[in-house]
Amino acid sequence: MTALGFLHPRHSAEDDYPRIEQLLASDIRVDLVRAEPGGDLEGDSGGDLGRADASLRMGAPHRLAAGVEQLRLSGAEAIVWASTSGSFGYGWEGAHEQVRTLATAAGMPASSTSFAFVHAARELGAARIAVGATYPADGAGLFAEFLRAGGLEVTALHAAGATAEEAGVWGEAEVLALARAVDASGAEAVLLPDTALHTVACLPALERELGKPVLTANQVTVWEALRLTDRRVNEPRLGALFRREPIVQV
Repeated sequence: MTALGFLHPRHSAEDDYPRIEQLLASDIRVDLVRAEPGGDLEGDSGGDLGRADASLRMGAPHRLAAGVEQLRLSGAEAIVWASTSGSFGYGWEGAHEQVRTLATAAGMPASSTSFAFVHAARELGAARIAVGATYPADGAGLFAEFLRAGGLEVTALHAAGATAEEAGVWGEAEVLALARAVDASGAEAVLLPDTALHTVACLPALERELGKPVLTANQVTVWEALRLTDRRVNEPRLGALFRREPIVQV
């Protein structure tokens, strides 16, 4: 049994994780805990997270540490901070320090959703990417800067300016519209960075529609945990990222 641990910032699209677990091998367990139960911050998108101070508070070490012990007791072999804006808001170097602190506290390999996007794009060989963000323009711009620091070329960027609550209730039609809005002929993959978006059920439709790989937050977060534990899973229903082997170690 491979146990994967995830710290989640809020109650939004966390039901994507048991859906992914159902699609993975039967000996893979996905454990999800709230980073800080009862915390005062909203989720991974919306106006709050257009402000750098909110993103920094959400990813602060004491908030992440709150759920670490629970995951450790569950037998998790790797832990991922399942928030995009709560990691890229620290910048490239700050996000590395955040992950190092998390790994030390957890006593196991650790990463975050922002790094998961960079590693996943590299795994696909997609150097030129387009980003469809639910965030306001400032948050989308910070994410694009993070990706560039990771060696990726951002060919197009769209900021929908949705709130956390709005993004959390979007269905397949809205997610497809977001992907279409940013797709550019020069992009080798499209990235949808918000963990508040429900995307797992519509990954095959997204990739059929765009004719290229689509990377979404909850999808890459689980893939990153598998990468940290050296697991290889071939599951086409989770998109092109899960049809490639071997998993690249970065």
